Amino acid sequence: MASSEYLTNQFLIAMPTLTDPNFAHTVTFIWEHNEDGALGIIINRPLQMRLGDVFDQLNMPTAEGVNTQQPVLQGGPVQVDRGFVVHPVGGRWEHTKQVSSRIQITTSPDILSAMARGTGPDTAIVALGYAGWGPGQLESEIAQNAWLTAPCDERILFEVPYEQRWRAAGRLLGIDLATMSPHVGHA
Repeated sequence: MASSEYLTNQFLIAMPTLTDPNFAHTVTFIWEHNEDGALGIIINRPLQMRLGDVFDQLNMPTAEGVNTQQPVLQGGPVQVDRGFVVHPVGGRWEHTKQVSSRIQITTSPDILSAMARGTGPDTAIVALGYAGWGPGQLESEIAQNAWLTAPCDERILFEVPYEQRWRAAGRLLGIDLATMSPHVGHA
């Protein structure tokens, strides 16, 4: 597969036929995809946990005005005890990967500490866990019509309410996912 065919910085949109409870009706932001497989963060599955709960668990005092009520997302079924922060480019953190010219993902706690102090990114997704696919696995699932793909739209990533992200991602492709049949037929 040519590097231009990889899905880094794309949305992976679950088809209505995808019934796996880990991925049904999800939008996953693919932050790395190469010959070794793919890594992503589900961006529309809020947990009961809030950002303030994370700060409390990590003994990070919060500055006045910090949004402690922001939901933490279930980023995927792998390493659900590990945190991931998807944010616009900016800041210097210990473990950050550049996804595109505008988006980064950080896995080190120094970014959370900065967010608690009010000096972190202005907007960010905080997730526990990630989604992962081995070599060729994601390509196979796409070929089996489990997923649609679309270029990442930062408004969906950071602004659209969580419960609207799946349909909004479908609309990037001109599709209303809610009207698609969950049943697959063969002619």
